[in-house]
Amino acid sequence: MGTKGISLSEILDRLEAFHGSQEPCWPTDPYLFLVWWYCGYPASDKACIQGYDSLKKNVGVDPEQLLKAPIKKIASALKPGGMLPELRVLRLKELASEVTHAFGGDLRAALAGPLRETRKKLKQFPSIADPGADRILLFASLAPLAAVPSNCVHVPVRICHGQESGNYSRDYRKAQQQIEAEVPAKFDARMRAYLLLKRHGQELCKRTNPKCPDCPVRRECEYLKRK
Repeated sequence: MGTKGISLSEILDRLEAFHGSQEPCWPTDPYLFLVWWYCGYPASDKACIQGYDSLKKNVGVDPEQLLKAPIKKIASALKPGGMLPELRVLRLKELASEVTHAFGGDLRAALAGPLRETRKKLKQFPSIADPGADRILLFASLAPLAAVPSNCVHVPVRICHGQESGNYSRDYRKAQQQIEAEVPAKFDARMRAYLLLKRHGQELCKRTNPKCPDCPVRRECEYLKRK
């Protein structure tokens, strides 16, 4: 059980009833996800979508298109995605080069194999740590991992255990263990959990100033009980 009176499965059902069914707003192909991720800074769904749509329209997102395009042209296309477009150009150029020369132009195929090796390959890219690697592998349907939204790790920890510890790695693992124990190791189930926890963290269970009175699981939430 996630808490004394409610399971994580029940929590997810209530979150879905409240927020509705969720769909990813990012590309699920590993290479395209990384392009999307580097299109926004600071990275957020809104910034990445705006930068990605502009890049796709004005330059293209295939490795050969990114390698051939002038830096100024890519930087101009990335401006709708936020700050430091020049830095993001360099990341995209490095990504396109690595995928082309090290992975034969097919990052997805290169991620087949032992999980430790696939994580290692993904973590060589800038700003991709374990949470990002887990997310990529889950949504690409390569491994049904108990991925946790990197900026919403506090959500399952709060609801099921109370106050988060303040140690990000410890809290991530605790949230991951909760999902591993209670959500079937199937792609659709774990994608659903990821998306609902992410939405709830963005809308109500914010890191600071959470909107507890509006929460659909407020009566069972261990965090609220201990406030």
